[in-house]
Amino acid sequence: MHHLTRAVIFDMDGVIIDSEPLWRKAMIKGFSEYDVAFTEDDCRKTTGMRLNEVIHYWHKLFPDKLRDKDAVKNSIINDLIILINQEGKAMSGLLEILNYIKQNNIKIGLSTSSDHILIETILSKLEIIHFFDEIISAQHLKYGKPHPEVYLVCAEKLNIHPMDCMVIEDSINGIVSAKAAQMNVIAIPDREQINNVKFNIADGIISHLSELKDFIILN
Repeated sequence: MHHLTRAVIFDMDGVIIDSEPLWRKAMIKGFSEYDVAFTEDDCRKTTGMRLNEVIHYWHKLFPDKLRDKDAVKNSIINDLIILINQEGKAMSGLLEILNYIKQNNIKIGLSTSSDHILIETILSKLEIIHFFDEIISAQHLKYGKPHPEVYLVCAEKLNIHPMDCMVIEDSINGIVSAKAAQMNVIAIPDREQINNVKFNIADGIISHLSELKDFIILN
């Protein structure tokens, strides 16, 4: 059953901006300030989770060092904002695909685990806020990904049935979230994840945003 694509909903980190390396830098720096030695692989364990959940995950392992969870969070966010403003770059092909979707009168949503301050920082840095009909952060929702709430709320606000929505995701948590919302999911894994078989639950796998055109059903 192929449904017309009535809305395309983007995840943010790793999908519209190449921010995963910046997240890893900010987390390694933030945790090291609290004497927790942290590797890039450690960062990957929590990709797609809300920052509060990431800190909770590590707090359980290092309760003495990471006592003040809010301070850790603020430190990471402040570092990340600086990095985004200095180094943030759109994912290759982003503007072309956003223009293509808009020209075909398909609605565009954003559903992210990131906090509002990061959404604002990224969308203004990339100068793309005007493309989005709805922007939903899981920050203040009851559940984060892999729960489907952030995608279901976005579809409801767009006034589009979830089955008519296509989602672009780069993390397993995000793919599970969108599939649970009964949406069509296209994965764009980062280079290190390209052979991870877990991505096979997606409806399609692409290596560049321009390939999205092949999956969008116009009529």
